[in-house]
Amino acid sequence: MRPVRVLAVASEVYPIVKTGGLADVAGALPIALKAHGVEMRTLMPGYPDVTRIVSNAEEIRSWPDYFGGPGRLLAGSHDGLDLFVLDVPHLYARPGNPYVTTEGVDWPDNGVRFAALSRIAADIGHGLVPAFVPDVVHAHDWQAGLAPAYLHYDNRPRPGTVMTIHNMAYQGKFAPELIGAIGLPWHAFNVNEIEYFGGISFLKAGLQFADRITTVSPTYAQEIQSDEGGMGFGGLLRARANVLSGILNGIDVSVWNPQDDPHIAYRYGAEDLTFRAANKAVLQQQFNLDSSDEAPLLGVISRLSWQKGLDLLLEAIPTILAEGMQLALLGSGDRDLQDRYQAAARANPGRIGVVIGYDEILAHLLQAGSDALIVPSRFEPCGLTQLCALRYGAVPIVSRVGGLEDTIVDIGEADAADRDATGFKFAPVTAEALAGSLRKANTAFHDKPTWRQLQRHGLATDVSWRNRAGDYAALYRGLTAERA
Repeated sequence: MRPVRVLAVASEVYPIVKTGGLADVAGALPIALKAHGVEMRTLMPGYPDVTRIVSNAEEIRSWPDYFGGPGRLLAGSHDGLDLFVLDVPHLYARPGNPYVTTEGVDWPDNGVRFAALSRIAADIGHGLVPAFVPDVVHAHDWQAGLAPAYLHYDNRPRPGTVMTIHNMAYQGKFAPELIGAIGLPWHAFNVNEIEYFGGISFLKAGLQFADRITTVSPTYAQEIQSDEGGMGFGGLLRARANVLSGILNGIDVSVWNPQDDPHIAYRYGAEDLTFRAANKAVLQQQFNLDSSDEAPLLGVISRLSWQKGLDLLLEAIPTILAEGMQLALLGSGDRDLQDRYQAAARANPGRIGVVIGYDEILAHLLQAGSDALIVPSRFEPCGLTQLCALRYGAVPIVSRVGGLEDTIVDIGEADAADRDATGFKFAPVTAEALAGSLRKANTAFHDKPTWRQLQRHGLATDVSWRNRAGDYAALYRGLTAERA
């Protein structure tokens, strides 16, 4: 079978740069695809962290003026990933977060910054790098959304294109005046192309012109075709439903593995969960919670936002306290939510612990020591924390939306689904429904055989990229054959 060459385009890639789940996918999928005969190279911006650690970087091309300043295309590798890096210092050599200033405001030139990334992706698609001419260009989220559009408007023989939506809420909206600056034709500014409510949308460009559209779970693929779930693109996605599919995310099971995880206090395997209690004790200490084997410890690893339903969990705190449960939360985001969670921790010492920020080591310990992991999202394209929870024997309590619906089997529907129960799901997405699910989980926790069975079923669930990567490989091959 001839190898398929795919150029992935992503604004962040784990373990180099990460702000969310996109980075995890962009980092794990290329490695998983190797077993399926897919050669993937990933194009990413040359942020300071990237140019510093990409090994053996070789200059492929250079330009005295690339979107307003000198630039280079580099090729290199890091941690098993083959990379192209667009090194354009005036666009990317900035401190901190890839998208926002230190004050948390979007960089004012984000439109130019990510148009530059898409333009070079299209040029690689056209053969800029003779040693790697891709069969498919795979764009991730709005930051890469112009890549299929540039390839379309270039009106030349081109590779196939795939657009993956990781979250419909992020749409890359800019003023129409940007069109000329980024080298798109003005006739593209119409409702059937890239115009979006008087401006332009990079995400719409990708959805409009990609040969295939994917998103990160089958249920989310259905949800985004509705007017509500589509967030302005429901009609477009209904019109393109024949090229839209949902492929579940996986996780890197070499990074998330309780048997050899260097970030947890005590390692353990599926056959013996005894050491989970020892990790729980360490976790309680880290979050200043009372030492107790019998109090169910609920973990949260999340962005603090309306989307993630963390306001609903605040409303459910009286239930958590009444049921004798504990809560350990790691996250950051909305300032009001941060303040309210910190206030709840101060008001309930020993019962509620909060760490504001993100700490990769602490995230691993939360998975290894929490009895249950809560994901109460209002919408969730796929979700990765619940997959990690299954891998670590933390029982997920999730809302019945998107990828949460697809990856967790509720304790009450296992027999009907002919699948083993792995957790608890609630609907509608309200504080009351969440509280009811917490009470059910508390009852099950104190029935030790039932709880242990939930844990074992979760640990037996395949959350790896193995099968998911095969679905992407089939998509690429089908598209390549269609265009041959």
